Amino acid sequence: MSLSLPGETDWSAFTLLDHHRISLLRSIKEAAREETRIAETAIENVIQDIVTSLARNKAPVLTLVNRSDWGNIQFKDSVGLQMISHYTTRKIKSDCPKSAPKFALILKILSVIYKMVQNNTYATKRDIYYSDTLLFGSQSVVDNIVNDISCMLKIPRRSLHILSTTKGCIAGNLSYTEEDGTKVNCTCSATAVVPSNVQGIRNVITDAKFILIVEKDATFQRLLDDDFCNKLSPCIMITGKGVPDLNTRLLVRKLWDTCHIPIFTLMDADPHGIEIMCIYKYGSVSMSFEAHHLTVPAIRWLGLLPSDIERLNIRKDALIPLTKQDQNKLASMQKRPYVACQPMWKKEMEIMAASKMKAEIQALTSLSSDYLSRVYLPSKLQFGGWI
Repeated sequence: MSLSLPGETDWSAFTLLDHHRISLLRSIKEAAREETRIAETAIENVIQDIVTSLARNKAPVLTLVNRSDWGNIQFKDSVGLQMISHYTTRKIKSDCPKSAPKFALILKILSVIYKMVQNNTYATKRDIYYSDTLLFGSQSVVDNIVNDISCMLKIPRRSLHILSTTKGCIAGNLSYTEEDGTKVNCTCSATAVVPSNVQGIRNVITDAKFILIVEKDATFQRLLDDDFCNKLSPCIMITGKGVPDLNTRLLVRKLWDTCHIPIFTLMDADPHGIEIMCIYKYGSVSMSFEAHHLTVPAIRWLGLLPSDIERLNIRKDALIPLTKQDQNKLASMQKRPYVACQPMWKKEMEIMAASKMKAEIQALTSLSSDYLSRVYLPSKLQFGGWI
């Protein structure tokens, strides 16, 4: 047995800790290899089916899920919008003039993905588009095909080595370590960009009492200027700067799974703001096949509620009339399956529809310049003004 002098550390006592660390690293590497094998096999199976069809003198066909069809979606309060097991599909035929170009583009992107998986390299959808802009035509074409492939293979985009471009920001009482070892401290004076590999973050540390999702970057920055994260109670603030990207949604879910603290949303009192809140809470139709990794049904609507407009006596000149497009979107949302289990949401939507008016969060400045951080949010959080 080794002895150490008084005041010295007996490093031999940490042998078991080193062994445990090595074991964890080995497990991570094995999991990565298995993930690679699954992705490679899935792509190879698609190509094998194509080769088999050609060998039989048949035109190859790819079968894609109708991701945007509400008929393929079911609502579960504990998950949100998720794809049913007996979903409808559509055929992408290689011998049909209308669908042949898409068939070719799918094979092209499958080839790019296969090479990245084999070489352990990564790219964003934007990288793929700019690798051949003439071929793909537009970024939306690449975006849709990548999602179709992910759904077809039943493999998350990250496992296909496709990274999402991040636009979201995070601030407040939170620190964590990124996959490459970078330590991030999200103080209000040092806003951090949402990491591109949310699954890889570890050592999440926070004393936050709640998380506030803010729709707009301008509101997010104003709350930072008012030092909202520290004045009322330690909290974490996140913004997706409008419709959230995949990484921002993944981070909200990661923080929920890790911290289990209340999550609130601060959105404009308009159909677009409600839509964005629903994406965070219940997910979207087009990404329903990944609902279990993206949705947080425990999210609550803190504001701006349509009923707050009258309750706070916000001036009429600070309000905006609903456009015909707004009214159509609102009517469509009122028919969605999750509204049936949210009677308070339904009531708020009815108030908006009846008034035919909407309001941005900035409308609160008509009451006072710092009303949002000084009065509105503190009173809402103190007296449970969420639904």
